[in-house]
Amino acid sequence: MEAYLEEMREAQRARGPATVLAISTANPSNFIYQSDFTDYYFRVTNSNHLPHLKAKLNRICEKSMIRKRHMFLTEEMLKENPKMSTYAEPSLNARHDMLIEEVPKLGEKAASKAIKEWGRPKSDITHLIFCSISGVDAPGADYKLVNLLGLNPSVKRFMLYQQGCYAGGTVLRLAKDLAENNASARVLVVCSEMTVVSFRGPCETQLDNMVGQALFADGASAAIVGASPLLVERSLFHVVSAKQTILPNSEGAITGHLREEGLTFTLKGNVPQIVSDNIEKSLEETFNPIGINDWNSIFWVTHPGGPAILNQIETTLGLEKEKLRASKHVLSEYGNMSSACVLFVLDEMRKRSVEEGKATTGEGFTWGVLYGFGPGMTMETVLLHSVPI
Repeated sequence: MEAYLEEMREAQRARGPATVLAISTANPSNFIYQSDFTDYYFRVTNSNHLPHLKAKLNRICEKSMIRKRHMFLTEEMLKENPKMSTYAEPSLNARHDMLIEEVPKLGEKAASKAIKEWGRPKSDITHLIFCSISGVDAPGADYKLVNLLGLNPSVKRFMLYQQGCYAGGTVLRLAKDLAENNASARVLVVCSEMTVVSFRGPCETQLDNMVGQALFADGASAAIVGASPLLVERSLFHVVSAKQTILPNSEGAITGHLREEGLTFTLKGNVPQIVSDNIEKSLEETFNPIGINDWNSIFWVTHPGGPAILNQIETTLGLEKEKLRASKHVLSEYGNMSSACVLFVLDEMRKRSVEEGKATTGEGFTWGVLYGFGPGMTMETVLLHSVPI
């Protein structure tokens, strides 16, 4: 009996490492330039009577490294829902009415592009992981996405709500486990995030709210992960290992609370320092087994949470300026899209590697790391292996 059980267990497993087979992204068509955001924000929230806060937001925007951001919310929508523009007015019903419809739709845009790039029938998708901090509902966004895409109703679904910015690493960690432990599994990963849940006017006593208003944006990303690629499939990156940890002395550094007025955030100023205090230990634990200790000899896929985090990582590790260029590009062109960001960065890296004639999808490097940071503070660390172009 034991021999039979072992035989069955081995038969159910894949024979190779989890591999990213496609990546795609999507954004709402509406966008705003960061240089225009302060005037726009104080106009639509009827807050021009607070010039000192307006000056503060303008300084935050100037230092944000962001050029533009996409947002589903328009000025017309805010006029129709004025309570969403006030800091603490009960408005959750109006927000959720938008989110339960639009979050799956934005996810579908990214997922459809990923399936097209993948090149196999969507009926071959065996698992779905959907991640969003933007609203909750039952049945959830995963259920709605199955119907929007026309996936097999027996697809195995996982819905991750309220994870936050680190979850771009979480979904890859879960996809790795599913792909490697289920022969022939093809896992569709979708992250879809919208600021409808958190947009609100300024508050004299909650200045970190304005930091969030200046950084967060809307976007969706998708990937297909499987092991033992077929001839019709194209490997982009191998997912070699993945781990999650709660960083020490970080309780309360990043928090989110779903209330009648929507999702509120607390962002403490020591977040960049907490990341930099812990990142080298994480790198050593990840790369010592393969004999790497030069952090400029790997490629970097880092969640672009904000300029201070990226700058602190560069300074702490002595990174060359080009090492974080994919993360900086995503921050500049899209802002902080929470869980969706790191797949935007991975997509930017593999595209630029091709355009520049690099030897591998990892900007010519063989090994790389993907980092997600978010509420808790929680950190996801994913060891990646690039493939020849």
